[in-house]
Amino acid sequence: GAVPGNKPGINGIASVELMIIKILDGGDEEDKDVASAIYYAVDNGARVINMSLSKYFSPNKKLVDKAMRYAESKGVLLVKAAGNDNCPIDKYPCYPNQFLSKRKLLKNFICVGSIEARGRVSDFSNYGKKSVDIFAPGDFIFSTVLEGKYRRLSGTSMAAPMVSGVAALIWNYFPELTVAQVRQAILEGTTSWKGRYVNLPGNEKKLVNFGELCVSGGILNALQAVKIAERMS
Repeated sequence: GAVPGNKPGINGIASVELMIIKILDGGDEEDKDVASAIYYAVDNGARVINMSLSKYFSPNKKLVDKAMRYAESKGVLLVKAAGNDNCPIDKYPCYPNQFLSKRKLLKNFICVGSIEARGRVSDFSNYGKKSVDIFAPGDFIFSTVLEGKYRRLSGTSMAAPMVSGVAALIWNYFPELTVAQVRQAILEGTTSWKGRYVNLPGNEKKLVNFGELCVSGGILNALQAVKIAERMS
């Protein structure tokens, strides 16, 4: 949430207000708390919910799904970190996710994997041709921490806010766009890496086509996303 033109530390790209919602003190977050947090954020004016959470068991998935459908009905975008276990989450589902059933998907959900600065996929990032939508910078990111300080941090929890920030940027300029349009602009505006062979997370000796690692086959491109949004507007 850094302001644009913040010379001492991080130069933000959008004018935003932040609502911080804490749902756990270590361990796995409980589904009832995830759902409650989503309802709370939506009812208090959030347009983008950045979810820095990821787990492989969801005993009350329907509870969370109902909350996410509520967010969808209110035009709120959900952006979720893919997770940091170099795991193929098409095979081993990670929650929350956009799959309400085998045939029904949320239309307001973006799952984000991580790339590093050298043009490689982050070794820790989860991936999935059906389950991860896009990749964004998430490795060794200079970021804010408590007490007005800065640190370099890594994880898909650093990549997801990049996407959330671009969504905020688009809505700064084009507040009339729907959540579906903003999502479409971000995913269609990617820099395509399809056909580019990259390291498979967790196995540097194996190269795979980047198009096999996420739905869009691309990485976040703020400028192109804004251009597409402008055409929509």
